[in-house]
Amino acid sequence: MASTQPDTLTLPDAAPGNWVDRHAPAGAKAYLQLARFDRPIGSWLLLFPCWWSLALAELNRGRPYPNLWYLALFFIGAFVMRGAGCTYNDIVDRDYDRRVARTASRPIASGAVTVRNAFIWAGALSLIGLAVLLQFNRFTVVLGMGSLVLIAIYPFMKRFTSWPQLVLGLTFKWGALVGWAAVYGALDPAAIVLYAGCVLWTIGYDTIYAHQDAQDDALLGLRSTALKFGTNSHNWIGGFYGGAVILWAIAAVLANAHLVFFLALALVTLQLSWQVSTLDTSNAANCLRRFRSNRDVGWAIFLGLLADMAVSAIAGLT
Repeated sequence: MASTQPDTLTLPDAAPGNWVDRHAPAGAKAYLQLARFDRPIGSWLLLFPCWWSLALAELNRGRPYPNLWYLALFFIGAFVMRGAGCTYNDIVDRDYDRRVARTASRPIASGAVTVRNAFIWAGALSLIGLAVLLQFNRFTVVLGMGSLVLIAIYPFMKRFTSWPQLVLGLTFKWGALVGWAAVYGALDPAAIVLYAGCVLWTIGYDTIYAHQDAQDDALLGLRSTALKFGTNSHNWIGGFYGGAVILWAIAAVLANAHLVFFLALALVTLQLSWQVSTLDTSNAANCLRRFRSNRDVGWAIFLGLLADMAVSAIAGLT
């Protein structure tokens, strides 16, 4: 699928010198940008709840480490499905993207990729995602399919509600249910509470992200929690982050986690507090850095769960 332009520019929220800009063939670059492979933070934020849920379920079973094959499947699935979702989102939002400074150079908005080719690209990525999903048990397959409704409606939410970040959280953190289901073939309270915490976390960090576009969104008549909360965003974000930590702690208790994990959760609390206390919603670079720092949150919780599993196995805890 050839693009309509010979090359594309580095997008504003992509890290300078990312691998797509440096190494991707000219004909593939626009498609890789469309799937956000030059900006993988979103894929990590989609992946971590899958890994957390899987590790929490395995910890609850008394296993010393999570299923490595499942970790790999979730990694592939998160990156390709995020790519498919972003492509679909850009198809839906192409007219708005052309009118916003930060998004005007996106491949569809700029004309580097046609809408037809974008649909083909999204379909190809989705087929890979389906192949990954079919590796799990039947309950997990059905559960995973259940997220498609949320994926379909999410891009339209900012036209109708000031809470598109809530719908994003419900959509983007579905993996917190799927990881547990992959182990048990069912859902239990620990997974549901973990999912609820992840939704609150998403509302918080995506409100930070949305502040980059708040002025443009207001001019276009689009809605977001950034616009809704305005100058009170710090308090709202702090509340969502606090609720997320509490729910994650409850999920850990329900799954029989030990002190090691709660030490990691304490570090996460400090990181989230740093985000809120140093946030400058009028500074796009400040917002982007704090948004991206949520990858640290993801790693801290995942590594905390792994350490808990390993220490518990060595100490003979159940």
